[in-house]
Amino acid sequence: MRTFVGGQEAHSEAEFAELALGIDIDLFRGPLESETDGERAAREDAARDVLADLRAEAEAGDEVAGWDALYADALTRTVPFLRAARVHRAGAGEAA
Repeated sequence: MRTFVGGQEAHSEAEFAELALGIDIDLFRGPLESETDGERAAREDAARDVLADLRAEAEAGDEVAGWDALYADALTRTVPFLRAARVHRAGAGEAA
């Protein structure tokens, strides 16, 4: 079965959510693979700008932008499970 949102085909659940909500999950949550400090800083700066725009649109009366802002803000407080597991596993040897 193929899924389309706004005329675009979604190939995964994450892509479906991105197309349906208009939120790039990796922008706010961070990628599953490692990123450099510079890449992280640029991503977080862009995420702050997008979040500020969503909040401004919400204050202007756009309810969908308000919900998107809440979702994006919540994503900034998450850590992808695979990345968290790698960090935990790397630190496990130090305690032994």
